[in-house]
Amino acid sequence: MALFFCLLLRSEKRHTTGPMEATSTFLILPFLFHLHELSSPPILCSATTSFPSPTLLQQPLASRKEPNPSLLLHFFLPPLSLCYTPPRFRWLLLLLLLFLVFQVTHNWTAMGSTSDQAILLHGDLDLEIIAARDLVNMDLFAERFRRCFGFCGLPFPRPADSRNLPSSSTSASAGRARPKIITSDPYTKVLLAGATVARTHVIPNTQDPVWRQRFRIPLAHRAAKIEFQVKDNDLFGAQLIGTATIPAARVASGPLSQEWLPIIAPPGRPSKPDSALLVSLSFIPVEANPLYQHGIAGDCKHLGVRDTYFHLRKGGKVTLYQDAHVRAGELHEIELEGGKVFQQGKCWEDICHAILEAHHLIYIAGWSLYDKVKLVREPTRPLPEAGKRTLGELLKYKSEEGVRVCVLVWDDKTSHDKLFFKSVVGTLYTHHQKCLLVDTEASPSTRKITAFLGGLDLCDGRYDTPQHRLFQDLESVYDNDFHNPMLSKQSKGPREPWHDLHCKIEGPAAYDVLKNFEQRWKKATRFHVFRKHLKNGTNWHDDSLIKIDRISWILSPSPSHTNTHGDPNIWVSSDEDCENWHVQVFRSIDSGSVKGFPKSVDESGSMSIHTAYVKAIRSARHFIYIENQYFLGSSYGWLSYDNAGADNLIPMELALKIASKIRAGERFAVYIGQTMKMIYSIIGEELKSTNNDKAHPQDYLNFYCLGKELPNDIIHSTTQVSNEVVLSEKYRRFMIYVHAKGMVVDDEYVILGSANINQRSLDGSRDTEIAMGAYQPYHTWESKKIHPQGQVYGYRMSLWAEHLGGVDPLFKEPHSLDCVKHVNKLAEENWSRYNAEDIIPLKGHLLMYPISVDADGKVEPLPGKETFPTSVVTF
Repeated sequence: MALFFCLLLRSEKRHTTGPMEATSTFLILPFLFHLHELSSPPILCSATTSFPSPTLLQQPLASRKEPNPSLLLHFFLPPLSLCYTPPRFRWLLLLLLLFLVFQVTHNWTAMGSTSDQAILLHGDLDLEIIAARDLVNMDLFAERFRRCFGFCGLPFPRPADSRNLPSSSTSASAGRARPKIITSDPYTKVLLAGATVARTHVIPNTQDPVWRQRFRIPLAHRAAKIEFQVKDNDLFGAQLIGTATIPAARVASGPLSQEWLPIIAPPGRPSKPDSALLVSLSFIPVEANPLYQHGIAGDCKHLGVRDTYFHLRKGGKVTLYQDAHVRAGELHEIELEGGKVFQQGKCWEDICHAILEAHHLIYIAGWSLYDKVKLVREPTRPLPEAGKRTLGELLKYKSEEGVRVCVLVWDDKTSHDKLFFKSVVGTLYTHHQKCLLVDTEASPSTRKITAFLGGLDLCDGRYDTPQHRLFQDLESVYDNDFHNPMLSKQSKGPREPWHDLHCKIEGPAAYDVLKNFEQRWKKATRFHVFRKHLKNGTNWHDDSLIKIDRISWILSPSPSHTNTHGDPNIWVSSDEDCENWHVQVFRSIDSGSVKGFPKSVDESGSMSIHTAYVKAIRSARHFIYIENQYFLGSSYGWLSYDNAGADNLIPMELALKIASKIRAGERFAVYIGQTMKMIYSIIGEELKSTNNDKAHPQDYLNFYCLGKELPNDIIHSTTQVSNEVVLSEKYRRFMIYVHAKGMVVDDEYVILGSANINQRSLDGSRDTEIAMGAYQPYHTWESKKIHPQGQVYGYRMSLWAEHLGGVDPLFKEPHSLDCVKHVNKLAEENWSRYNAEDIIPLKGHLLMYPISVDADGKVEPLPGKETFPTSVVTF
């Protein structure tokens, strides 16, 4: 530091002799401000002033490396040497430079001394960000000028003492102490291991904000500290005011009650002595949290997933679907408890009948909708004549009957809908929810709301059965519905096989799905309704929603009921019924997509799908089975590209669940790119640490995909001679597109909906998503003390019968090592056959994902399979 000051002094002497003293001092200010704040763009600079590289100054702070003193000397001494300063101000300049150099050195010292060891924080963080005080004003140049030259007086009133927080929770009131100053609009981001885990709202125009905002955050991060980045929200981006930190070891050691954390300015800018952030927090590790001890289905209080917008509802009924249709006798029989047999549902056929039988309302929300698609093609029960119409004709027909038909479709280029009003959310993120609501018969004199939701859109290319035909029935079942993005539309095959999951919900939870649709409709149509009102006068209400509480024969929740499990008057099953379901609706959504969105983070539940997945994984005791179109997340733990921004916890939670079971010496199985490497690496390290030399990572975790191959005796003849058709008919095989979005845990709990396992679907502020989690309280490990064999078990076994070509006694205990090895053997044999030149029939559709995993968890693609498709099935 002494050398630094000496160099500055010598520079001052060398360049302030002769007639140069008559020049103004304003040219010094850019130098001072750039030393004060590296993130500011050049201001008040002249052509003769040499500033730091604009490229460096305009880099995002997160990507900028810490500057070093020699670099600052190189950058900042030339501007000083060209600034002509009168002698009477030289002492002031030297004092200011000395102060700034001290502050920068102090910040470097403080930042460089943080050698806290990274530890794993796996559990729930209860955090309250209360307030901040004495923040830097990032918005006003005059305020900066006043701070640098304090002898000029205080042109603005000082704020009230920020240590005495206002008693009211009205956060904006704290900023009113500076009514005459344009100042910062602060908010706080919370980061662990580079991943953003929470963010407060913005409070405008204050240096003493009061948020009083509480977060309950699931953590699965290895980090040395928790960072609180206090930022100023600007029109063209946010500026970092400063950072407060808490060592991770301190967080894990016990609660922290209302502690002021000093806010340290970024390198190159002095920190304000009294600037601080007030927080309270407590951390509960997973193993110490009773919420995860008995599973969601085993909770004696039946509260489901906590801290969500929609509560768990009792008295429900759920029908689980695989694919758009299942023909009679297409799958093996699945025996349930008590000699019952699992009945595979016929999704599109049930939807068609529900639309036909609707008396009052038909509401549809989807990513895509095709008005020319036919829902019923291979009927299993009598179908009215109207059911043979296309979807568009059917909806018109019901509308003419007086049924209120409302359709919300994301306006993308692949959607064929031209019939109804559509809402546009933008070009980057989508309305991805897929749900249908209709009124159905509750009794001979009453109606109820029934909801369908899941992964199936009502559009072309989605109709398929567990057989997944490639060339068969193209001119009958799949007439005018050929879909294969890899072939031309004129091709005669193979069509792209499509695998999906869907469900039907009856009871109180169906009314939560209805409320979600109504919130979205009111948000999407607010301007449309206003314009129509001005244009058509009293006809504006034609597009409004049905007010079911005003129709006495439509059952609806009583406004006065206080039972969070749902109004018993709309239950469709009783607690004594062994087929009773408990159902909870989850969403990924924010205020940009719904009207009446709660302002409180505690109530909004905008990431409740992510919350549900995390809780279900943490509560799992025996096995997890996942089917999902994507599997991307926990990028903060990747071996490379760890700043990719895919920060959802799902892959990391799976890895930590398996690691905890290895540590406890218990069997566990998860049947499921960069993400694979991270998970297998954690499992390999845990096996090493427990000296378990006989085990292999694939004894616990496996990735699969689905394929279809035709036998030799099925040959399609065509007059087309295009090369793509010749090759497709020669090899007669195609990958099955896995569009499913579901998870089964311990054969007692199922999550199913529209959300992929990626950041877009789980973030809460990107794609809008909807899902449900459900279980039968009579069929749980907690109630049976043995492996339950209710509807969830039957559903999982039915999916395995589709993928593995039959039912094996080993499949009844999917967590067992014998089952894992048997499934892997079948999948490996199928992959070898699928990959062979000759046509060899497959046993089902399950293929081993083409990777090799060694005992240490190192993952490599098989030779020639480096760019293999990424749709996966996970067990």
